[in-house]
Amino acid sequence: MALRTHLLVVANQTVDSPDLRRALEERAGQAPIHVTLLAPVLWSEREAAKARLDEACRGLREVGIESDGVLGDADPVVAVQEVWDPGRFDEIVVSTFETGASRWMQIDLPHRIAKLTDCTVRHVESRPEREPVAPAPPPEPRGLLESAAGLLRVRTRNRAA
Repeated sequence: MALRTHLLVVANQTVDSPDLRRALEERAGQAPIHVTLLAPVLWSEREAAKARLDEACRGLREVGIESDGVLGDADPVVAVQEVWDPGRFDEIVVSTFETGASRWMQIDLPHRIAKLTDCTVRHVESRPEREPVAPAPPPEPRGLLESAAGLLRVRTRNRAA
């Protein structure tokens, strides 16, 4: 029986991102893993974060990855300090949005956690999901005279300015 590697995954808004899930599936392809998802959140956001965390764990279990979830302090460094146990975790994964969009990358979170824990830390970037934009309705057809009148109005306004 292969040894199971225990990963601490630090993620908040990206906890249920396809990019993180794909990275964890790839890691599970190398050797069996157990994932503990740690979501640092504000008290006011705990209910929504718990739902995302539960859904992320459920998705990992569906693909055969053992997982559990923990809500932590809003400060990700404090959250890691509170759960860190070198006898329990073998590696850490920090999941953020792309570098330009990530507050955690602005504070160099992966390196700070590596210094704090003296553990291997991997960084996974997730792209924010874009909201689908409804296409604009096509312009209403205008007759030749209406188009010419519109051009004349624009030309007249430009001369007055």
